[in-house]
Amino acid sequence: MCWEAWITGAFMAARSSSIKPLIAARPGYINPVLLAKMISTFDQMSGGRICINLIAGQNESEVEGEGVRYPKEQRYALMEEEVSILKALWTTRGPLNFEGKFYKLSAAHIRPRPHQQPFPKFYLGGGSRQAWELSAKHSDVHLFWGDLPEKIASNIAEIREMARAHGRENDIGFGMRLQVVCRENEADAGEAADQLARHATERQKQEIQTLYNKSEANLRVQQLAREHGDLLLPHLWTGITKVRPGAGIAVVGNPVQCADTLQQFIDAGCHSFCLSGYLHDDEAERFGRLIRPVLAENNRGRWAA
Repeated sequence: MCWEAWITGAFMAARSSSIKPLIAARPGYINPVLLAKMISTFDQMSGGRICINLIAGQNESEVEGEGVRYPKEQRYALMEEEVSILKALWTTRGPLNFEGKFYKLSAAHIRPRPHQQPFPKFYLGGGSRQAWELSAKHSDVHLFWGDLPEKIASNIAEIREMARAHGRENDIGFGMRLQVVCRENEADAGEAADQLARHATERQKQEIQTLYNKSEANLRVQQLAREHGDLLLPHLWTGITKVRPGAGIAVVGNPVQCADTLQQFIDAGCHSFCLSGYLHDDEAERFGRLIRPVLAENNRGRWAA
């Protein structure tokens, strides 16, 4: 559905000086030794500007169509093994021997090692227990899709407790994946949001319900839309879930309303935000000009570049 991320990310990093691409690593697609080389090479050549997004895959037919035959439960186990290999290759001094369920390595070693020490940051988004377990063990940031702030706070507490078993309760952080529709006034924002889903056909709506029914996170956003209708909060809108799988919850309103809604997730424990919009470049410009200054003012001492 989209351009290949590693080539695109490398080009964008080479043509910029501060952008840090967040690039998906999907289990079963790339041999983990080669993947470790790719990531560390990217990291060195960009001066430490890569983050890794761990994705098991929402759509079973898409994964099967691309030749990956593991069901989702096994893909999480495969991903855990691959991440363990990546981290071991980057931190082990000398050749690495590894024997797992999916891979066996004999005296493996790579050059170069990553620029970021001990290695780049890992992100993972998912609503299943397997996703939470993997984040608890390996992720620097667990990403949630839009939900009620009190539910997010509860989930954060549970995942942090799971991370305690790995001695990582203070290492794992949390973020939020949302759409943004911001305009100078509330009425214009509502009209722009409505336009995104107004012309969806019944077939499109049905495909969203059926093609992604193995994804716990996708089932959750669909559940929220059924239970709460179009609005979870006054400016947290579910409408995009009718036409888009996954992260279909949107913050909609004027700059102060959008900032206040995002602030509720900051106060719930999220420190990272993965935001997008339609059209993305226009919405990114509006976010930087209209919303970001309000958030920066309201979070002095907590704001990171």
